[in-house]
Amino acid sequence: MKTIEELKTSGSIIFECISGSRAYGLATATSDTDIRGVFILPKEQFYSLEYVGQINNETNDIVYYELRKFIELLSKNNPNILELLNIPEDCVLYKDPIFDQIKMEYFLSKLCKNTFANYAYTQIKKARGLNKKIVNPVEKDRKSVLDFCYVRTEKQSIALKKYLEGKQLEAQYCGLVKIPHMKDCYNLFYGENKGYQGIARENANEVCLSSVPKEEVPIALLYFNVDGYSSYCKKYKEYWTWVEKRNEERYKNNVAHGKNYDTKNMMHTFRLLHMAEEIAKEGIVSVRRSDRDYLLKMKNGDFEYDDLVNEAEKIKSGLDDFYNQSSLMERPNLDVVNQLLVTIRKKFYKTI
Repeated sequence: MKTIEELKTSGSIIFECISGSRAYGLATATSDTDIRGVFILPKEQFYSLEYVGQINNETNDIVYYELRKFIELLSKNNPNILELLNIPEDCVLYKDPIFDQIKMEYFLSKLCKNTFANYAYTQIKKARGLNKKIVNPVEKDRKSVLDFCYVRTEKQSIALKKYLEGKQLEAQYCGLVKIPHMKDCYNLFYGENKGYQGIARENANEVCLSSVPKEEVPIALLYFNVDGYSSYCKKYKEYWTWVEKRNEERYKNNVAHGKNYDTKNMMHTFRLLHMAEEIAKEGIVSVRRSDRDYLLKMKNGDFEYDDLVNEAEKIKSGLDDFYNQSSLMERPNLDVVNQLLVTIRKKFYKTI
């Protein structure tokens, strides 16, 4: 049992629901429908080497967790997993009575201060990442090694391409020889019929070296900025991989509101921070959001990025006091959790 289709026909699912924005009450016209669920492996597969902890589709819009993994994530107070214990009734697609034995009171603890806040800050990093990509796009035409080569002639340093153009020289007739004790520096030679290898081959990541007679006189000193070229290649790959995989509708929306940050990521940052506060103050995980209007304004780009980051910092810094005063347990009792896991699995195997 490794596919969603096989899982659906196995009778192993004990819980299934709609999660994400639709459960939070934050869905818009373009929102996806996320499905989450819990299953218990058949006894033979559980005891064999074929343990499967998770089954999902390619986009992770649909994810089912095996009971052991689900309980393990609950015991770590994983935000996305904890909320499944308090999903609104209108989002529950199926629930076996055995699932009701998994109670929030066994898991909710002061670990939430860090798990929710840290997860929130990964969303800020994503928002910042989009900000950088929108403000600093990388041209599709990829630069080459030649663009990172510079020539020292007389008292100045100029770009190699500009130097060659000014001297009416061709890169293919150039020859390079390393200069001892001078990192990334080369003597530059020139000659149309001397068999020189040129500056760099097409799509190469380093310069070419040529065999040059000792009597030849270099026309200049060439420096190849290796670090600059490596940094550019990394940035180029990251940017165009992001362009290839990005959600185009979401990207256009972020550009349209002109704030240059990922508003959806920022909305979830505040959702998580507010949930962390509520857990400390009230001891509940509020999935359906009462702050819906405020969060949707954020998603719509009604606030400035820097203001939101400052507000997030303020909320995060206040969590220490809330959790110090909270009556929540420090962390889940793993003896109790383990016994729960064993009890549920035994009961399920007896009933199938």
